[in-house]
Amino acid sequence: MSARFVVLSGCSGGGKSTLLAELARRGFAIVEEPGRRVIRAEVESGGQALPWVDLAAFARRAIEISLEDRSAAAGAPNGWVFFDRGLVDAAAALTHATGEPALERLGREHRYNEMVFLTPPWPEIFAADAERQLGFEDAAGEYDRLLVAYRSLGYRPVVLPKASVERRADLVLAELGR
Repeated sequence: MSARFVVLSGCSGGGKSTLLAELARRGFAIVEEPGRRVIRAEVESGGQALPWVDLAAFARRAIEISLEDRSAAAGAPNGWVFFDRGLVDAAAALTHATGEPALERLGREHRYNEMVFLTPPWPEIFAADAERQLGFEDAAGEYDRLLVAYRSLGYRPVVLPKASVERRADLVLAELGR
């Protein structure tokens, strides 16, 4: 397990990427969300591994990228490395789509810091975009599945308050400093 690898997960459109950008601004190493990278590559190439076309293929590709991200992050300078989603999220999506036990297998083999920070459903800031085509209800359902998934793997989820990005970043760093 790499205790310095910290996952930001939770509801799509809940402010994860904004929080990640704030942590980068503060000098921390960050890893962009695998799913958004898969979507951009698939749209550019005309591929079908998109969550709204073939969720299983999308999740498998996100798992590959998540494993590559973990390997690359091992070479990052000492200190926290913040991941916008990661392997557990991708494996949970594959398990949800197919019933395959990917979550149990991959989630136990490739660990992150025991604390995972989740952004809750926040309808006031939620917005769909070209890379996030699911609606708010689907995003909230995804959040519920992820909360269960992380708990089932022995992580300590910390649900972030609906607050400014600065306050959220301060809270993440304070929790990690304990």
